[in-house]
Amino acid sequence: MKRLLITLIVFCFLPFEINAQQQMKIMTYNLLNYPGTDTAVRNPYFRTVVSSANPDILLVCEITSQAAVNSFLANVMNHTSATYSAGTFIDGFDTDNAIFYKTSEFNFISNTPIHTQVRDINEFKVADKFYSDTLRIYEAHLKANSSDSIKRGAEVDSLRKRTNQLPAGTNFIVCGDFNIYNSNEPAYKKLLLDNPGDDGNFNDILNLTGIWNNASYSPYHTQSTRVRSFGNGATGGLDDRFDMILYSNAVKNPGGIKFVPGTYTSYGNDGHHYNDSINKIPNTAVTQTLANALHYASDHLPVFATFEFGNATTLNIKVIPQGLYNISANKLNRKDSVTIFLRNITTPFSKVDSSKGIIDSVNFNVSAIFRAAKTGVYYIEVQHRNSIETWSTQGGFSYYADSIMSYDFTGNISGAYGNNEILSGSKACIYSGDVNQDGIIDLNDLSLADNDSYNFASGNLVTDVNGDYFTDINDISIIDNNAYSVVTKVTP
Repeated sequence: MKRLLITLIVFCFLPFEINAQQQMKIMTYNLLNYPGTDTAVRNPYFRTVVSSANPDILLVCEITSQAAVNSFLANVMNHTSATYSAGTFIDGFDTDNAIFYKTSEFNFISNTPIHTQVRDINEFKVADKFYSDTLRIYEAHLKANSSDSIKRGAEVDSLRKRTNQLPAGTNFIVCGDFNIYNSNEPAYKKLLLDNPGDDGNFNDILNLTGIWNNASYSPYHTQSTRVRSFGNGATGGLDDRFDMILYSNAVKNPGGIKFVPGTYTSYGNDGHHYNDSINKIPNTAVTQTLANALHYASDHLPVFATFEFGNATTLNIKVIPQGLYNISANKLNRKDSVTIFLRNITTPFSKVDSSKGIIDSVNFNVSAIFRAAKTGVYYIEVQHRNSIETWSTQGGFSYYADSIMSYDFTGNISGAYGNNEILSGSKACIYSGDVNQDGIIDLNDLSLADNDSYNFASGNLVTDVNGDYFTDINDISIIDNNAYSVVTKVTP
């Protein structure tokens, strides 16, 4: 785990960055018509491949039935220990797709088939158990043969119809056996096409141009693992880049699940087996045992890449609502929730991201989690249910995506825009008493509190500014003093 300390001095805060992500390996594998008639022979080879690669999620195509899924789970994935679970299987036209995932790391959410003219493309939705980040994984097995490029393009049309409808910023990837021969094929172009009206396109980290069946692209080829025919499957040696993993703009950009550079791997391909079998000695990428397993298990190499989950910024903010602060005890009378916004520093100061959190009663800290905002300079806005809206100091806050940072509103009133805080003892506090949240503490707020006090109101009320669950003279006094001073919000 990387630890990087960044020291910045902007008035009264010291932000720092610590990466706290969880890295997960996602692998796709064409199993070659599993189970076929030779699972007793192939299962040991599959076990060697899977145990060596150790994927956190495995997507497979060319699996034929629920019984096949059960068999692969029991005899390959969990042969040694019950590590994996299988997602819901849907039996579509022709061979199908399936997902296996480490039970300790992911929750399976759904399997939604996308029907095409040939085979289903499946949307497997999962969420990691560490950060609850949701990822949509599309597993595809497009039409084979060089003469079927039009059909492959039509299948991608069906996929893009789905991804184009997803909200901007959605984390998704597509993987599988695409049977695409070059970067000019309609299917490949449609996968990457970045339409201005949607966020449904994919990104290819390799970005290989031209015809892929050539020696210069040999490190990325995935079919075929063998040069001679046995047990069905393609022959001729490694010469096609059919199997791929592509990812969405949200995965490409900071702030969400993201691809880890340098991890994209055509497993077992050392770049020296063009038009040759993967197990021809020597293979400098893997052991000979693994090369043999890759050769005999399937006519495709698996492809994997690592993705980071938990890529969000935690902004630890110290803030004290004036009414809740118990000076003598140096703590809040109770915990309470706030909403934190990040705003652009130029007019109209639009909201970029938001987070809700609970202020700790002892250390005055609220941990705000942001996922949408990119690295930049922003204003921090704090909203509390009966306090004056308060912004961070003039000039903005230097914000770093995918990090842990801090900002302190309590150290000095200069931490607030326009010094718009009040000192209570040694602590700077945001003004309490804006009961109706109109940006000014005045007679309207005082009247609301006075009415509740007259009626002996109690409970979790906005007029209870000191947090003792009663609206009484103590609350009225705080509101009255701030109304007398004509306290208003101060913003750029």
